[in-house]
Amino acid sequence: MSNGPIRTRREGAILEVTLDRPKANAIDLATSRIMGETFRNFRDDDSLRVAILRAQGDRFFCPGWDLKAAADGDAVDGDYGPGGFGGLQELPRMNKPVICAVNGICCGGGLELALSCDLIVAADTATFALPEIKSGTVADAASIKLPKRIPYHVAMDLLLTGRWFDAEEALRWGLLREITSLADLQDKVWELARTLESGPPLVQAAIKEIVREAESMKFQDALNRITRSQFETVERLYTSEDQLEGARAFAEKRDPVWKGR
Repeated sequence: MSNGPIRTRREGAILEVTLDRPKANAIDLATSRIMGETFRNFRDDDSLRVAILRAQGDRFFCPGWDLKAAADGDAVDGDYGPGGFGGLQELPRMNKPVICAVNGICCGGGLELALSCDLIVAADTATFALPEIKSGTVADAASIKLPKRIPYHVAMDLLLTGRWFDAEEALRWGLLREITSLADLQDKVWELARTLESGPPLVQAAIKEIVREAESMKFQDALNRITRSQFETVERLYTSEDQLEGARAFAEKRDPVWKGR
């Protein structure tokens, strides 16, 4: 299925979203709005469990904001659509796993978009940077997220110098799940997606909500919210058929059949 610069493909409960905007896959306002609508629909479709975000081509994943479009009148503070830039960074209640497949150059807003996903798999040809400082601007989302994902001084080095780093370094700092060859990237990501697809969706949703909400909370405050049934996804899990199915399957020594209810 194609919607301008965004193509989607579905297999079972997996939705693959491909950014296809030659030649560098830069994102303008119109593309961002389509991506937001795509991920919002994915979030709200109970028959979908996992999403893959990838980009067309071998050289570019995404350099972020389309500066040419900006020069033609796209306002940097314009309407990015649901979820903010790229459709993921600010999308509320995104309680399903999203995997990012980085095939090449991933910089600026493109790296911020990858950081908005839950798991990142990269080709060994992938390169990364946050070069905003060199053009006199700030990588705002990365300035918030990166120091929480990797060591503070490493994050500050990347933000303050704008230097490039390769997939091996990204893996070393824990940004990537794994590195694969470009030829095997698609297969590796789909293998991971199928593993997640077979998992319990209500548990995955609870994990995502807890991790997201607890990020800015003290440990005891977050734990109290769980024990007081103040997380919607956790409450739904604990009163679900899947919760009983997990216990029965364990007792009967068989694989559980998850229904998401």
